[in-house]
Amino acid sequence: MAEPLRESSFTVTTARGDVVHGDVRYRDDGRIKPVVVFCHGFKGFKDWGPFPTWGRRLAEAGFVSLLFNFSHNGVAPDDPTAFTELDKFAENTFTRELDDLEAVLDAITEGHLAGAPLDAERVGLMGHSRGGGTAILKAARDRRVRALVTWSAVSGFLERFTEQQIADWEAHGYTTVVNSRTGQEMRLNRVLYDDARAHRDTLDVQAAARDIDVPWLIVHARDDEAVPFAEAETLHAANPDAELVEAQGGHTFGGGHPFEGDVPASLNAVWERTIYFFETHLVKQSAAW
Repeated sequence: MAEPLRESSFTVTTARGDVVHGDVRYRDDGRIKPVVVFCHGFKGFKDWGPFPTWGRRLAEAGFVSLLFNFSHNGVAPDDPTAFTELDKFAENTFTRELDDLEAVLDAITEGHLAGAPLDAERVGLMGHSRGGGTAILKAARDRRVRALVTWSAVSGFLERFTEQQIADWEAHGYTTVVNSRTGQEMRLNRVLYDDARAHRDTLDVQAAARDIDVPWLIVHARDDEAVPFAEAETLHAANPDAELVEAQGGHTFGGGHPFEGDVPASLNAVWERTIYFFETHLVKQSAAW
């Protein structure tokens, strides 16, 4: 009989005083396990579509999985699949998300996730889309990260600002984006633009990609409608030691929101390849460490 799957929520507070909410999942079999931290992307959240199922799949594969919401992603813990905190969303920045991720990693290494049987010396980091860019920045500079996976990751942050967005920020102090799923018009205040320019070197994703010296798996679909496949090629060119895998199913590999329960073959293939990668570099390699 399989050991029960444990699921619980956690909160951590960042150096800025922001509160980060997340979920931890693992098999309760008495064994210490490597941990995998997942970063969602822009207009994303930890409970989007099949993400919770992915967290369970990781746990079933023998990992402690941590999925969390960036503190200013616009989603509140009491309504986990709706954007009800648009004021926070408007004030989000790239450096704030890096601080959020730092707080999550600190919780792992400082033992603040009570009860989770995790090995703080075997930390895997992964991210989707913009979260992939954040994960690249962190993996390049944080020795706690032992393996990296990026799904549909961006190859830059400032480079994605459009001329219209910059004009809006300079003229009005904000620009807007539309959530295609909900129809909500969501503000991005000028703080995002100013913060990105002030920390241009810190937020240089391609420079960080060149500095990564841990195993790295890049997964990207050629038919990605949100982040072109060329961005995966740019990342791979920056770090040829990384492994580039071409997937199918667009930006989310066939996954959607709301999640109907059936994992499409294209997404399942990505999950299986990701688990194999983490098993190879966090489980099988651990004896050599």
